Amino acid sequence: MDARLNHLAGPVAGKALKYFMAGGKALKESSLSAATQELVALRVSQINGCAACLDMHTKEAAAAGEPPVRLNLVAAWWEATVFTEAERAALELAEEGTRVADGAGGVRDEVWARAAAHYDEEQLTALVIHVSVMKQVRG
Repeated sequence: MDARLNHLAGPVAGKALKYFMAGGKALKESSLSAATQELVALRVSQINGCAACLDMHTKEAAAAGEPPVRLNLVAAWWEATVFTEAERAALELAEEGTRVADGAGGVRDEVWARAAAHYDEEQLTALVIHVSVMKQVRG
């Protein structure tokens, strides 16, 4: 399949990407740990079925020091024992937030409560924005 659109060719893309990149930078600079951000990015990419995103986030997580066993187990985070309770809560929130379009009914209160037990308001905000943006990028 040939590309239908060169989204970098026009002036609109340049303007929009400027803000998109600034938003990504703000998330990276938030107090939500880089490891959690990469694990969440990897899981959302798996759910979205985005090979380019999976490739990128796997490489970024590995470069940041994530061991292969954790990267390989993100797909089954709920039964893997290599994640902290905080990471499991973030992955659960990311999973439910990403699957909203599947008719999953949104993020359940108990899932939110588990995440809120580990993350402050700034971190929860970063987590929700991170999942939302990643979901929209792939659609």
